[in-house]
Amino acid sequence: MQFLRFAFSLSAAAVLATAALCPARAAEYTIDNSHSSFIFKVKHLNTSNFYGRFNEGSGTIVYDEAKPAESKVEISIKAESVDSNNKKRDAHIVSPDFFNAKEFPEIKFKSTAVKVEGEAFEITGDLTALGTTKPVTLKGQITGKGKNMGGKEIIGGEGTFTFKRSEFGIKGVPGGVGEEVTIIVSIEAIKK
Repeated sequence: MQFLRFAFSLSAAAVLATAALCPARAAEYTIDNSHSSFIFKVKHLNTSNFYGRFNEGSGTIVYDEAKPAESKVEISIKAESVDSNNKKRDAHIVSPDFFNAKEFPEIKFKSTAVKVEGEAFEITGDLTALGTTKPVTLKGQITGKGKNMGGKEIIGGEGTFTFKRSEFGIKGVPGGVGEEVTIIVSIEAIKK
């Protein structure tokens, strides 16, 4: 019996020593479009906040829990997937007045620096729209970790950033549509 206890203790010590020598590595996740949301908000006639969404987004997240500053985020949104609950308005939004989706089909965000404190994060990165790239900061929080119905590991996060549309050449309906656009990104991603 003592021999079994000794052998078990030795095995446990070996496992712990191996874990200490081989720390957890960064995990790569793929954004699950069917469980993610890409929402925009803009002022209409300087009166109400108008909300719409993009129905198609993709990307990857590399999350290093041990070294969160080494994490990375890349998001790509299809401009033509805009959904403002009005077909005529959608056609206008994807036109050259706004996103010019034929010439510039994707809106992209690529992180350049990541700060994580507990569940809160601040991700600085480059936003590219209409061929112009400018720095923005996405602020938000990790909303959860777990497993999906298929047993795969998942992670969730939600963040917000704001940009001035004129800086990207989005000049349609001046005075009617606000200068500042807020993007809300709520993501669920599956571990590769």
